[in-house]
Amino acid sequence: MTAVRSWFRDNQTLAVFLVAKLIAFGAVGVSIVAYYVKMETRVSIMETRGAAYTVERLGKIDERLTVLEQRAFKNSAQIERIVEIMTRELKR
Repeated sequence: MTAVRSWFRDNQTLAVFLVAKLIAFGAVGVSIVAYYVKMETRVSIMETRGAAYTVERLGKIDERLTVLEQRAFKNSAQIERIVEIMTRELKR
């Protein structure tokens, strides 16, 4: 026991450094585990809520596409009408 105390007194700085390093590695390990738990929680929430959110978002996208299709058909009809009028005047 005396030899251990003597060694500790001689190498106190090294012992403190090793203990601090051990504490730092433990903190890193805990933070990594906490990060993975947080990510897993987010994934679980996304899986639970994601289906309804995706359906709602796809519904909005479908509405936008419908409006764009209607505009495209309207523009196409107007362009055809303009071309018809212009070609009719060219024939005169």
